Amino acid sequence: MTHLRTRAVHAGQHPDPATGAIATPISQTTAFGYGTLERGAAIFAGEKPGYRYSRFANPTVAALEAKMADLEGAQAAVAFASGTAAMSSVLLGLLNPGDEVAFLGPLYGGTEGLFRALGERFGIKAVDATQQGLAASLTPATRLVWVETLTNPSLRLHDLAAVASLAKARGVFTVADNTFCTPCLVRPLEHGIDLVLHSMTKYLGGHGDATGGIVAGPAGLIAAVRKTGLGHVGGNLSPQEAFLFLRGIKTLPLRMDAHCAGAAAVAHFLAGQAGVRAVHYPGLASHPQHALAKRQMQGGYGGMVAFELVRNERSAAAAVLNPLRLFTQAVSLGDVDSLACHPASTTHSFVSAEVRAQNGVTEGLIRLSVGIEHPADLIVDLENALRHAG
Repeated sequence: MTHLRTRAVHAGQHPDPATGAIATPISQTTAFGYGTLERGAAIFAGEKPGYRYSRFANPTVAALEAKMADLEGAQAAVAFASGTAAMSSVLLGLLNPGDEVAFLGPLYGGTEGLFRALGERFGIKAVDATQQGLAASLTPATRLVWVETLTNPSLRLHDLAAVASLAKARGVFTVADNTFCTPCLVRPLEHGIDLVLHSMTKYLGGHGDATGGIVAGPAGLIAAVRKTGLGHVGGNLSPQEAFLFLRGIKTLPLRMDAHCAGAAAVAHFLAGQAGVRAVHYPGLASHPQHALAKRQMQGGYGGMVAFELVRNERSAAAAVLNPLRLFTQAVSLGDVDSLACHPASTTHSFVSAEVRAQNGVTEGLIRLSVGIEHPADLIVDLENALRHAG
């Protein structure tokens, strides 16, 4: 299987040998019988394959992990109860007190909050390398470099191949949060990145009905993340949620085509509006990194659009957001439904005002997650809201 659309349907899944069921069964069990003491001891020691307890592994979850490892071109993957659980497991599974994590932002506010709160509490220093550059920010203590394939919410890019090359030369691991792009648009491991992470809650699930996270990469690194995240912290994904993600991923390439087409139409519409000062969308020729986006992204420029109002005030953002009817005000993204939010008061509200200003998260910034509705209807909704706001 070479085409992503085919692999999204079939990878990791086979008809159930017991019943012939095409959909992967939900193995709704906590424990698994292993027959004999000797076999149980061998499974617990890792000498034989097998399931023992669903916190460590479960057949439904394993099918999801195999599917995502295939789509990202990884040796292995491990699923978690949320994207934050996945991030925490990477941080605690690969780093020790005294280590440093360098990140290229702007980051999702929850990620930076995790670095600052949890990481630094355990002696892991977070270094923002955005302004002075990665090369100048790396120190002998740097062990991990963190990037997003599209930054949240400013939709900037980082050259993944350049990041990976520099980090490898210094003996540093790299992690790319690929939530915004999915493997349909960017596959970070192909650019030399070590680990790729997703909040599966977003595009991978796609229907706003399941919460989860996943990390994919080399088997050795994934084993370390799994041991910490599942064995010690216990952030395992439930089999019911895994089933929903398996179902959602089957249509991921088709949905991403619709998200990208809709976002492109919305971005071009917003770029021509008098009340809009700037539109952030990598598919626009006006985007400062449009050339990098053309080279690094495949098959589209994503379903996210951010725009700044001429009036850089929270009241102006409210005047646009509150009349919207097809765009629901909510902080998630990647659903088939279109969503809108005001990052400064929601997703990035727990980041300092200084950092928000530095990263362009202004009071007049609005972030859109464009769903799969017809773009013409979404544009009418935005046009009415902008007209209502004056």
